[in-house]
Amino acid sequence: MKLLRQTGRLAVSVIQSSAQWWLPPPRLSWRPSGSPFAGGPGAARWAGPPGGRGRWAGPRRWRVAGRLGGAHSGLGSSRAAKAAQTPRCGKPGRCVARRLRGEAAAGRGAAGTEIQNKPEKKPASPLPSAAALPSSPQPASPTPRVNDAVTAPLSINIPQFYFPEGLPDTCSNYEQILSRVETAFMDIEDQKADIYEMGKIAKVCGCPLYWKAPMFRAAGGEKTGFVTAHSFIAMWKKLLNNHHDDASKFIWLLAKPSCSYLEQEDFIPLLQDVVDTHPGLTFLKDAPEFHSRYITTVVQRIFYTVNRSWSGKITSTEIRKSNFLQTLALLEEEEDINQITDYFSYEHFYVIYCKFWELDGDHDLYISQADLSRYNDQASSSRIIERIFSGAVTRGKTVQKEGRMSYADFVWFLISEEDKRNPTSIEYWFRCMDVDGDGILSMYELEYFYEEQCERMEAMGIEPLPFHDLLCQMLDLVKPASDGKITLRDLKRCRMAHIFYDTFFNLEKYLDHEQRDPFAVQKDVENDGPEPSDWDRFAAEEYEALVTEESAQVQLQEGSFEDYEADEPMSPSEFGNKGNKMVTSSLSEKCGKLQSVDEE
Repeated sequence: MKLLRQTGRLAVSVIQSSAQWWLPPPRLSWRPSGSPFAGGPGAARWAGPPGGRGRWAGPRRWRVAGRLGGAHSGLGSSRAAKAAQTPRCGKPGRCVARRLRGEAAAGRGAAGTEIQNKPEKKPASPLPSAAALPSSPQPASPTPRVNDAVTAPLSINIPQFYFPEGLPDTCSNYEQILSRVETAFMDIEDQKADIYEMGKIAKVCGCPLYWKAPMFRAAGGEKTGFVTAHSFIAMWKKLLNNHHDDASKFIWLLAKPSCSYLEQEDFIPLLQDVVDTHPGLTFLKDAPEFHSRYITTVVQRIFYTVNRSWSGKITSTEIRKSNFLQTLALLEEEEDINQITDYFSYEHFYVIYCKFWELDGDHDLYISQADLSRYNDQASSSRIIERIFSGAVTRGKTVQKEGRMSYADFVWFLISEEDKRNPTSIEYWFRCMDVDGDGILSMYELEYFYEEQCERMEAMGIEPLPFHDLLCQMLDLVKPASDGKITLRDLKRCRMAHIFYDTFFNLEKYLDHEQRDPFAVQKDVENDGPEPSDWDRFAAEEYEALVTEESAQVQLQEGSFEDYEADEPMSPSEFGNKGNKMVTSSLSEKCGKLQSVDEE
């Protein structure tokens, strides 16, 4: 029986020893020798102030409590003795417990390594003895990091993809361009080019003809009246090294020093050169007082189309996204400037200025809120006119303080009113209808503008549609992404913004839409062909009506109607030339009145 008990103890010891390598970290606990209760006969005592530094007095013994009872008791006792030599922290037993946890983890890691590497060992190699093992504990090896293999920064491996001044052209030979420029200056007398001879230099540099005025000013010609070969080559070499596409070059030539954007006054030298030298504007030489009016109109149309950020500052990015540089290059090829309907058409300028002249009763180049409400027989509601004069879509403090609109602001109003499909026009009227400025047209704002429409229809004897029914129609028309909230994105996406806006503040056009065939409206929406815009159609019709009216007045004053009874009609070119003469004479009369007002 005694032999059986000894055999059983030996078997349990072998099982515990073989299972030691996979055991979880031992749970360490400190117990005072003697009684297991505090204050027993052999209990340890704390010698020192409560909560302060001191020492433990009395016998101590470390016990390792594991899953298999006392399997680690011997290991714990020997390692506790080693740990006793380490410096202690402020709290007794904590440093020792941390040290023992590290040793236990290192022991498990070493045991696991030996088991994994055991099949690779040679049969004759002896096992290392216990004395050969390192006495100091080794911490568990951390997980290897993948980023340690990457030594170079990631930014070096990523190629540059943003070029604010244009993509550099490595194939261009700048020295060859500069040599051609130098040769072109050799053909000029005294190698000094004025603004007219600068056109040849612009073509040698590969630029459009009407870049000559900005190039002339950038090379210092405005101060001296001419540009030398040395000054121009120095300027052009600096431009080629720092700016690589047409947009950035154009901005640098026109902008003020150290500015990367264009303001309205920066375009004046360029447009004055167009007025002075373009063959389609030669008739304006007899009316120099209208140069500033035409230039103001063109500048406002440029900013209306190009300056999509509404900041009043045109950047190179906005130039790249627009067709302005391409249109400017067309001026060199097209002699009839009215064929270029974008920006430069004189007919469009004439229509805009005549409309403004009709509203400006005192001809001081400013119109009041009452003057603007008379446009198109008071088609626009008074509430939308109030929003325009509130400063929602106008620049400067003149409108808010004095309640007056300048000619430049009227250009924006007229184009927006007659072409509500234009992206800038959609933004223009959205700002006006967004009374609280939260970027959303709520149902309260829509009802606010529709109330006046209902009052005006009732005054005309027309029964208005209830707001609830109208709201259902508008929501079906726009299909907003969020119920009950119409955003600017919704109006641009639906492609029916002109109908939406006319419904709430333009009674005449709203009634026209109601009487029109709905299938024709859908056909216009689906048609993506290169048809003229609503503004181009309006300007062409109004210009023809104005010229006819002017010609009728001239014939009435002369007392002859022979031109209307002629068998052979005039050709379009003859009619256009005659119309331009009549337009010039009419504008000269109006300008004379303006000058007299200014003198007073």
